Amino acid sequence: MILAVLSALAEPTRLEAMRLLADGSEHCVCELMRKLGATQSRMSRHMQVLKQAGLVLDRRDAQWVRYRINLELPRSLTCLVEAALERPIMVRERAA
Repeated sequence: MILAVLSALAEPTRLEAMRLLADGSEHCVCELMRKLGATQSRMSRHMQVLKQAGLVLDRRDAQWVRYRINLELPRSLTCLVEAALERPIMVRERAA
């Protein structure tokens, strides 16, 4: 699993996407595209790599797909991700 995580984080667009997601909220592909200057197909491929590495979770919301960081990563991987991002991963309270 660690190799998949390191490989996923090694690509600059994916690393920047993770930095955006580290605010603890969900972000749709359209927002990530706009902020990172990527096409929809390219952004979707990047997010699929992050998802396969176990770093993000997705949720379909009508025609949109929203992504958030997987907060159930083992602590060792969370530390690795935070080191790569050079910032802590924020945790937002979920509505009951």
